Formats: sequence, structure tokens, C-alpha cells
Amino acid sequence: MKQMMTILAVAVVIGCVGRSSVRAGEPSEPAIETTTVTEVLPAESKPVVQIAILLDTSGSMSGLIDQARTELWSIVNEFIFARKHGKAPDVQVALYEYGNSGLAKKGGYIRRIVPLTTDLDKISEELFALTTNGGDEYCGWVIREAAEDLQWSDATDDLKVIFIAGNEPFTQGPVHYKDACAKAIERGIVVNTIHCGPDRQGVEGKWKDGAALADGRYLNIDHNRQVVHIAAPQDAEIAELGVRLNATYLPYGLEGGLAQERQAVQDLNARQAGAAAQVQRAVTKSSANYKNTTWDLIDAVRDEQVDLEQVKPENLPENMRKMNAKERQEYIKGQAKEREEIQTRIQQLNEQRKLHVAKEMLKRQGGEQTLGSAIKEAIRTQARKKHYTFESPQQTATPTPKDPQK
Repeated sequence: MKQMMTILAVAVVIGCVGRSSVRAGEPSEPAIETTTVTEVLPAESKPVVQIAILLDTSGSMSGLIDQARTELWSIVNEFIFARKHGKAPDVQVALYEYGNSGLAKKGGYIRRIVPLTTDLDKISEELFALTTNGGDEYCGWVIREAAEDLQWSDATDDLKVIFIAGNEPFTQGPVHYKDACAKAIERGIVVNTIHCGPDRQGVEGKWKDGAALADGRYLNIDHNRQVVHIAAPQDAEIAELGVRLNATYLPYGLEGGLAQERQAVQDLNARQAGAAAQVQRAVTKSSANYKNTTWDLIDAVRDEQVDLEQVKPENLPENMRKMNAKERQEYIKGQAKEREEIQTRIQQLNEQRKLHVAKEMLKRQGGEQTLGSAIKEAIRTQARKKHYTFESPQQTATPTPKDPQK
């Protein structure tokens, strides 16, 4: 797999509230390194899907990180057509790394990089910034951290899952995995374990046992396997439209310009990661799961996060600063319409693409799983238990419009 730029990242869990005391007989509170990002609190008006990804970043895990970089977007895309009682969920992702000897020993060699967030560009940015280094892998400790420190939804019917991936015995470290997994499931958080190596080794190392304790799935993968992309005739246009979407974004505020630059960098990283990542990222950007209310005026106005009349001219894009209030409203409507047309076209192309890929898959024999395929296999099953359905719109439901601007 190609080496990517070290700028992006999966939500490797950052700024959450720490515990105020240390339990008797357990290790002291880890010194958590943080990165600035807006933490998302559980939404009350719609269902919530919360996914915490815990990655082993010890010296032998570079292949696992590459898979995470490549397959982040396809994992999120599993929920584009997910519905619960007719409502699409808010998808929030968090990420920890553990087992990296470059991290503090007193903190269990654990780093919480990004909290549960809908800021997928931030997650991608942090993933691409990850590096590996040999260390001790304390699975029980990192599971406990994720279960206790993230802002999990209080709703019992929301989907809350942890995915932990690694290759050393699950039993390492001063926090027993049985205690950590039991604590997680008490809070309604399912723990899925992904052993990077032979199945028998994972079973003997108690990875399967850990999943069973928290109602999760145990899976094993070849973490060094490159993600296979099945090319489709729609790929080139989907990728092109994904880049063109960026021109419809209107950055506002002090961080708006930087966030828009980050968006473009994530496009570049996805492109360098390979065709699979580039296409899936474009599909994500065409969906409701890709939202940027903290820096994009269109998303912020639509979700009533910003009163346009209260935004100071200096915090607007340069071309909007001399517009009057009516002109600004009309300009935003025009940009929003163009974005919607591009997004609709991507979704329709993706439906055609999925049909093509499904036919090709029937011709191929199944291979070993990757991180993304393992997560998707487990999460669909667990989402259905929470009353989710996965129904794509029928290709024949509406005619396919021509690509805007073509």
C-alpha cells in the first residue's frame, strides 16, 4: 500500500472528561494526549450510532493502520441508507491508539486522539498522522478508557460499539480484560475484537473470550493484506464529483479556511491511498454523514447552528463580504442547490456501481478479511438488533439526471 501523507486521522480519541479518582488496586489515571476538536454530544432528535476504534500501533501494525486509512470511508458508508423508525442516524466515530512505546508508560501506552465526533475529516487527518512503535499492548486498559471516558449516549436503544484490533494476547496489562468488557456491556457498549493473525492464536490469546463477555463478535484478519478494489465504470466520475463538491463549501469563522484546506488534503490522501478510498470518500461526502457545521455556512445555516445576519463580514468568505443580507441568502441557496445536485448524482452513480460490484463479487472467491470488512460484517448484524434497516433506494425509482455542469 502506498505511504500516505502524515496529516489525517481516524477519530483517535481526544478531549473527554477524565475520572476524578483512582480505584483501589488499579493503575493510576493515564496521561491522555489530546488534540483540539469539537466533541459531539449524543443527539436527542434522531438515532445515534457511536463507533470507537481502538488500534494497536505497536511496531508490527503498519498494515493495520493502512487498512484503517483506506477503509474508513466504506465503514461510514454502511450507514448512508440505514434507517431506524424512518430516521437516518447521526454517525459518530472515535479512535484510540494503544501499544505504542512512544506513549507514556504510566498512561498504559494509550492515547485518546479524537472523541466521538461527526468530523470525519478530522478522523482521517489523525489516521494519516499515526506512526508505529513497539510497546506493551494493554487491551483491558484501553477498553476501560474508551468505555468510561467517551460521551456515550444514555439511550439504551442507540447503537454503541467498540472495535479493538491487535495481535498480542488479550490478557496483557494490569486492567483485566474481563473487568473492562463487563463494565462496557453494563453500559450497553458492545465490544468487538479483531485479532490480527491466525484464528487459533486469537482464541488462545482470549480475544474471542473478550468479545463473548461483551456481546460482541470475534473476528480475525490478515492486517498486512492490501484492500482489494473492484473497479467500476462509475469510479472516475464519482471521484471527480467528490473533488468538485469542495467548491460548494463556504468557510466562515477563524478556522473556516484551515478546515477547507484540510478537506482538500483529505481528498489528496484518499487519492494516494488508492481508488477504493477515493471513491468511498466521495460517496461519504455525498451523504448526510458528512457534515461540517463548525466551518461551512451551508451546513451551519441548514442545521440552524448559525444566524447568517449575525456573522461579521470579516468572518465570511471574501466574495460574500460586500453582499447585502438578501444577496448572501440567495448566494447560499445557490451553492446549496449545486451541492445537492452533485451529491444526488454521486448517489445515483454509486447505486449503479454497487450493482456492477455485486456481479463481479459473484465471480470471485472470498478472501481473507481486512479491518474494514470485519467491522462492516459485525456492525450490520448489531445494528439490526437495534431495529435498523439497510435499504438502498431502487435504481429505477427515479430517472438519473445528467451530471450538473456537463
